Amino acid sequence: MKVFVTGGTGFVGGFLCQALAQAGHEVTILTRRPAPVEGFAYLTGDPTREGPWMEEVTRHDWVINLAGASIFAHWTEEKKKVIRESRILTTRNLVKAMAAGDRLPLFCSTSAPGYFGDRGEEILTEESPPADGFLAEVAQEWELEALKARELGARVVITRFGLVLGRGGGLLGTLEPAFKAFVGGPAGDGRQWMPWIHHEDLCRAFLFLPAHPELSGPVHFCAPNPVRNWDFAKALGRALGRPSFLTAPAFMLRLVLGELSQAVLSSQRMVPDKLLQAGFEFRYPTLEQALAEIYGTP
Repeated sequence: MKVFVTGGTGFVGGFLCQALAQAGHEVTILTRRPAPVEGFAYLTGDPTREGPWMEEVTRHDWVINLAGASIFAHWTEEKKKVIRESRILTTRNLVKAMAAGDRLPLFCSTSAPGYFGDRGEEILTEESPPADGFLAEVAQEWELEALKARELGARVVITRFGLVLGRGGGLLGTLEPAFKAFVGGPAGDGRQWMPWIHHEDLCRAFLFLPAHPELSGPVHFCAPNPVRNWDFAKALGRALGRPSFLTAPAFMLRLVLGELSQAVLSSQRMVPDKLLQAGFEFRYPTLEQALAEIYGTP
C-alpha cells in the first residue's frame, strides 16, 4: 500500500514509518523541514495550512495522521492554542484533501488518553464517554474532525495511544535522566493508572488494521495491563538499576507545571477491548516484558 504520514519524523512516527517500510509499504512523509532517511519519500508542507501537499493525499491508499505539538510544556494561552490547532487544523485539512479526490484511503487519526480526563478506578473501553477539561475537549474536537471523513464514505480509525515506550524519546526519554540521577519516583500519590504500549506493539497494531475492516471508530492502542504510577516508577527503577522512592508531591507539580499537572496526575485505566476482540496478540502485554526488551535486562 502507498501510505501518507503526517508527524512521521517524530518519536512515534520514526518507529512506525520504519515498520511500514519493512512490511513492504511505500511511505510518504509530510514534513515542514525534510530530514531525509533512506527508504522514504518526503513532501514539504505545513499540515495546519492548506497547500499543494493536499493534492498528494488521495494518491495514497492509507493516510496516518500523527501530527500534534507536544503537550509537555508550560500551558500559556499561546501554547494551548498551538496544541489545539496543530491537531484540529491538520486533521481538518486532511479530510478536506480526501473530499477533493476520486478515491478514499483508509484514514487513521491519532487521539490520546486525555479524552477521558481523570477517571480514577473506572475501566475505560472504547465505548466510555469523554470528560471535561482542556485536554479532553481538544481530544473530542480532534476525533470529531477525523470522523467527518466517514461522511465521505471513508473508513476511519481513531487510534487512541497509551504512553508509547521506546528508547530515544517519549515518556522514557523524559524520565530517564531523573532516575539515572537517583531522583526518580512516583508523581503525586502514585495511585493514578497509566495506559502504555511498547512501540513495537503499536506498530504491529497499525499493520493489523488493513486486514481487519471490523475495526473502525475509536480503537485503543494500549497494552492490556495498565499500571499504577507507583508501579511504573518501581519497574523503571529496576530496569535502570536505580531507586524509585522520591515522590513529587501533587502540590509541587501543580506549582511548577500549572495546568500541565492535570495530565501527569490524571488516572486513565484504558484497556484495548477492540484489538483483543479482533484477535490481536500483544508481544509485550506486561510492563516488565516491555522494559526488559527496551533496556536489555532480564
